[in-house]
Amino acid sequence: MIHRIIEWSLENRLLVCAAAALLIFAGGRQAIDTPVDVFPDLTAPSVTIVTDAPGMTPEDVERQISYPIESSLNGASGVRRVRSVNGIGISVITVEFDWSADIFQARQVVSEKLAAMGSILPENASAPTMAPVTSIMGEIMFLALTSSEHDAMTLRSTADWTVRRRLLAVPGVAEVINIGGEIKQFQVIVQPERMSALGVTIDEVYTALRESGQNASAGFMTQNGQEYLIQGLGNIHRLEEIGQTFVKMVEGRPVLVDDLGVIDVGAAPVRGTGAFNAETAVVLGIQKQPDANTLRLTRQLDETLADIQSTLPAGMEIRTDAFRQATFIETANDNLTKALIEGAVLVTAIIFLFLFSGRAIAIVLIAIPLSLIAAVLVIQAMGGSVNTMTLGGLVIALGALVDDAIIVVENTVRHLKERNLLPVQDRPNIAQTVLTATSEVQSSIVFATLIIVLVFVPLFFLSGVEGRLLQPLGIAYVAALATSLLVALTITPVLCQSLLPESRSIKQSEETKFLQTLKRAYRPVLDFSLRYWRAVIATSVALLIIAGLTLAGSGRGFLPEFNEGALTVSVTTLPGTSLQTSSDIGLRVEQILLAQPEVVATTRRTGRAELDPHAQQVFASEVDVILDVTSSERPALMERLRQEFAVLPGTNVVIGQPLSHRIDHMLSGTRANI
Repeated sequence: MIHRIIEWSLENRLLVCAAAALLIFAGGRQAIDTPVDVFPDLTAPSVTIVTDAPGMTPEDVERQISYPIESSLNGASGVRRVRSVNGIGISVITVEFDWSADIFQARQVVSEKLAAMGSILPENASAPTMAPVTSIMGEIMFLALTSSEHDAMTLRSTADWTVRRRLLAVPGVAEVINIGGEIKQFQVIVQPERMSALGVTIDEVYTALRESGQNASAGFMTQNGQEYLIQGLGNIHRLEEIGQTFVKMVEGRPVLVDDLGVIDVGAAPVRGTGAFNAETAVVLGIQKQPDANTLRLTRQLDETLADIQSTLPAGMEIRTDAFRQATFIETANDNLTKALIEGAVLVTAIIFLFLFSGRAIAIVLIAIPLSLIAAVLVIQAMGGSVNTMTLGGLVIALGALVDDAIIVVENTVRHLKERNLLPVQDRPNIAQTVLTATSEVQSSIVFATLIIVLVFVPLFFLSGVEGRLLQPLGIAYVAALATSLLVALTITPVLCQSLLPESRSIKQSEETKFLQTLKRAYRPVLDFSLRYWRAVIATSVALLIIAGLTLAGSGRGFLPEFNEGALTVSVTTLPGTSLQTSSDIGLRVEQILLAQPEVVATTRRTGRAELDPHAQQVFASEVDVILDVTSSERPALMERLRQEFAVLPGTNVVIGQPLSHRIDHMLSGTRANI
């Protein structure tokens, strides 16, 4: 069968070359549209349920909100695990489903269960809300809205009503969560002595305010051939209108809200603060939809943010130099490009030294883009994304992509040289020579490739998180290697037939001087190995044992440490610490960080935002730090930071990296290192 494939390719050279060109141009264009991400999606299909209950203690939240919801969800179709985090006034429940579950069917199951919970939960609790379809790994960007000319309330109002809404309109954005600033609120400050004198209770005031401020519809009426809509206008547009709200009649006189206290604009109680470079700010966290292309979405967000910036009041600025997931992806892509260029240069140099033929170099190098593009298309067809694991698989495969093509080219060169030594009338045609040369090595390259592929087969049987993490690497490697084999059996013989016969290296019967020198140097080594084969085998076994013992004594880790060019500093104080005190401690941490010359910017979030599915307690802060530091300078910076953080009283400071921190949180459900 393989022989027939080679023969068919040589008989249809134009078709094979056209298919290769189509794969490079059309396939390359299609590969560009493949979603780009940091890691494969390591989370099982999960639904996060957030319930706000202002003022409730964590114990009451757990007993009256989380426990009833968890009980109703346990045993639901496809549910694998249910876990919850309860804080002051908030419940966050994560429902994990089987790996094979469809996320939208899972959300439907949860929605049906939540529909029956309204009558069970406390009155002051909000309706349980399902968070958007995203995960903590979907946090692709943090922004900071800052101003030295506007107060915290104006900043937050602008972030909520202008910036957030514009960002949510960008295709691919799942959620934008704001933290920091002051939330604008109309406040009625009642005076107990007035209420007592007029015989008004707080419940009556609350009911009057709740029922006011609404338009009422009363149908329509027909008169004189015209139809008129009937509507009661009650919407409040001015602060004074709140004071005119009717509460009750007392001794024939209407009691208004104005009679009971003072109406003013104030800030609502908050459970979180934000800062940028140790200055008060509103921090916006942008989460993407699961299938969104991170790099493309980031570019769209940059364009939208530039447009928003032009409409903001003077003195207000959107800072985008905080955490950006795209930066890490771009770095990985740059490293891949660098590895490809270096690999191509090395392959070119080695082939030139051995074959001394520019045409042979071109034939071999064509296998690299064809194999890489085909591998990306396979990943795309399987619903995957281009990420650090798939890129790693492609880089690992890079050295093996040209192996099969080199073997075919080298053997073809040898056969063509031998053909030139024959009398003209006895020479077979070029196509037959190429077919013979390729057929001679077909079994060798096929079996060699299959053996390498078999090494990666166990990856496809891994389950759970390790399977989701490592399978893309195996898919990328196997797809690229299989494509390189197909290229060696089809395109390489065709190009050999077209380009090599007139090559100068074919007309020279002697081997290159480099190859002759290499053979002379290698022969004594080969003779020694054959003469003292027992010593060679014993040395090899000893080295194998030493390597095994070294591996057994080495450390273990779930993932290697990435150089992300950023830090995530988690600061935790004692439970019960107030938000203001916790914010002051976070500010001190920022000041320590900004004092380091390697630190470019810091973005701090203390406490939690409203309905944040990744909420933390008010006694905790997270600081994302952007660095400008080389790998050699990094250990010294980390040591200085540890020494300075050690003097902070009553705090626990953990230094990590943004992506590694999020992976730990995603896998364990807590903000801690694995």
